[in-house]
Amino acid sequence: MPKVNPLPAEELSWRCDPLAFPFKTTDEIPSLQEIIGQERAMRAIDFGLGVANHNYNIFVLGESGTGKSSTIKDIIEAKAKDEPVADDWCYVYNFSDPDSPMAVNLPPGSGSDLAGDMDEIIEALRRDIPKVFESKDYEKHRDEILEGQQERTRAIFFRLEQKALEKAFIIKKTVSGLSVVPAKNGKALSQEEFDALPNDKKAAIEQELAIMQDKLSDAIREARTIEKETKDRINALDREVVQYVVNPLINELLDKYKAFKGVVEFLYKVKENILDNIDDFRPREEVPLALGGIRIQRPEPAFERYRVNLIVSNRDTEGAPVVFEANPTYYNLFGRIEYRIQLGVATTDLMMIKAGSVHRANGGYLIVNAFDILRNIFAYDSIKRMLKNREVRIEDVWEQYRLISTTTLKPSPIPINIKLILIGEPFIYYLLYNLDTEYRKLFKVKADFDNVMVRDDGNVQRYAHFVAARCREEGLLPFDPTGVGKIVEFGARTAGDKEKLTARLNDIKNLVVEASYWAGVEGAKTVAASHVERADRERIYRNSKFEDKLTEYIKNDTIMVTTDGSVVGQVNGIAVLDPGDYAFGKPSRITARTFMGDAGVVNIEREVKLSGRIHNKALMILTNFLGERFAQNFPLTLSASITFEQLYEEIEGDSATCTEVYALLSSLSGLPIDQGFAVTGSMNQRGEVQPIGGVNEKIEGFFEVCKAKGLTGRQGVIIPRRNVRHLMLKKEVIEAVKEGRFNVYPIDTVDEGMEILSGTPVGERDPEGKYPEGTVNFLVEKKLFGLAKSLKEFGRPERKKVEEKKDDNRKEAAAE
Repeated sequence: MPKVNPLPAEELSWRCDPLAFPFKTTDEIPSLQEIIGQERAMRAIDFGLGVANHNYNIFVLGESGTGKSSTIKDIIEAKAKDEPVADDWCYVYNFSDPDSPMAVNLPPGSGSDLAGDMDEIIEALRRDIPKVFESKDYEKHRDEILEGQQERTRAIFFRLEQKALEKAFIIKKTVSGLSVVPAKNGKALSQEEFDALPNDKKAAIEQELAIMQDKLSDAIREARTIEKETKDRINALDREVVQYVVNPLINELLDKYKAFKGVVEFLYKVKENILDNIDDFRPREEVPLALGGIRIQRPEPAFERYRVNLIVSNRDTEGAPVVFEANPTYYNLFGRIEYRIQLGVATTDLMMIKAGSVHRANGGYLIVNAFDILRNIFAYDSIKRMLKNREVRIEDVWEQYRLISTTTLKPSPIPINIKLILIGEPFIYYLLYNLDTEYRKLFKVKADFDNVMVRDDGNVQRYAHFVAARCREEGLLPFDPTGVGKIVEFGARTAGDKEKLTARLNDIKNLVVEASYWAGVEGAKTVAASHVERADRERIYRNSKFEDKLTEYIKNDTIMVTTDGSVVGQVNGIAVLDPGDYAFGKPSRITARTFMGDAGVVNIEREVKLSGRIHNKALMILTNFLGERFAQNFPLTLSASITFEQLYEEIEGDSATCTEVYALLSSLSGLPIDQGFAVTGSMNQRGEVQPIGGVNEKIEGFFEVCKAKGLTGRQGVIIPRRNVRHLMLKKEVIEAVKEGRFNVYPIDTVDEGMEILSGTPVGERDPEGKYPEGTVNFLVEKKLFGLAKSLKEFGRPERKKVEEKKDDNRKEAAAE
């Protein structure tokens, strides 16, 4: 097996050549005008915005910091500028069904005109109609009608009184009204006087009384008819004089809005309602004082029914509306009906209907965060209902959950034409896609923002233009080529790949801002590489308290990690801890113990439920690897335990598989493992080493521990060769490698790593199927064979006793 050499310093990172940038500072180059590295997402967004079908709404997904929110806003706002301005929407009073206000749409700006025109009409009517009723001309005509009525009424009753006197009767007013009573000498007879009359005289009087009573009834009916005619004539007079005020005002608006059927119908109904409710416009009388000196409030006339509630105005809008709803509660999205409390009673009216962001985005685009919709009750289902029915309703959504229903308005629905864009994390997209069939029908466009991009010359130059744009927008110091080069290198480090750059441009922006600050602190006029490096160091220092504490615990041996010497069955592994704001490598001790038995390889973490499924799978792969290599001629019978020492939290992943197999092989062979090395790497059943994540953090984490305990020049980290392209190590580690104080070894197979750790050849089978004596495989196979043989010998006497007992049982059964 060829010897594995440590990687040269040049392969541990990629350095951006400042000469690649044809400028002295970023002030000389234009700002970035395009989106970097998101071609797939851009094509999806262009497609989604171009398709007019209402089911082709867009879900924009990607990791935080990839610029998906700002990008989609910029793209949609640019597209919307060239599209038609959406209509205004108003609610007007429904005279046929007062609880269901009607929705009316008008061209942009006309809605506010109509609302203003109706307010002016109301003011004009409230001002001019009372003047008409107070005019001398009106009073003269009204008095003439009333005097005519009075004369006719007086004449009727005068004739009746004369007729009654002729018959010896008079008309008398009583509590119950007018009545005819017998009289003598013009005075009403008392009951005693009437009873004293002869019977024939009383009979004649009663007969005449019945006739006169009928005549009185006829006179009263005729007087009421005259009164009704008078009232009708006064009403006709009122309508006539009011029309002189109303007709010019309404006709002017009818002519102005004749092209809009809904407005014309509303204006005609307004006119009829005004004429039917003329008393609302008469001068109000003083309210008398009630008991205790409290003035009882007289209900005011409801002039709100003539007003227009403009809920959406696009007068000042340029292009189609673009609305970003930051707090998508149900009422913020779909509007609400507000209430006012008067004397403990909640009331509402047409003017208290308020629009939501869906109304404002009608005819354009609505952008909402998917997670915010899901965590707001009623919002998600209502969004889907709106898209399916293509209409939006303003409702009291809690009405169905109340024990007592209340009277409220139910405004008519408004048809919608809207493109909905949801923004969210990938897990939300796939959660909805797999669990909600309606979601698939309504959101057919997936705009997936990548977190990395190819590192080519074009993207490197775009990085420079991005830095220039941030400097101008934020008022930062300009960057020189060395500073931009370090920014690009940081992009490769964040991407975790020499051939890639991160697309999480928010992280790049943060570093640009911080580097400019430190350049200013040092009094520099431009930002150079040293300032970017300092900004990165300061960022790490602000977030690395946890890492520093762990390093301190390892240094003082509270957490036991050995970086020198050799130990059998013990290997240094490395895990990555990521609290969220900063990831770092944490070395830990992995040990293996082997002994006679048939329990197999036992993962202590699994037994106590501190390991995940992927880690358990890796251990099964390890067991199968051992069986395939060493159990071809005898059974693999052993008991072995593997554990992460001083591990108190759950472990997951397969990057420690190589480390575990080395600890197991060392324990079986008796060969000590060099503790100056740490190992990371996954493996398959063939013993091939597979790449892992977080390789930079792992190497740097072990380097920090070695530095704290003392670098010896024999220390290093063994990594999968397939991870070499991912190496973007920090400057301190690279310098240590250059000086021979630290090493990084790449391997393709577990055998290569075992030779480095043990200093002993692994060995391959000869034509006779035997391993060379003294090799790792020879020693392991010898130990396994011995364990299998010992277990067999140990179990033989017991099996003999069992067989003898079975023979005795058979003999006893035969004898019976």
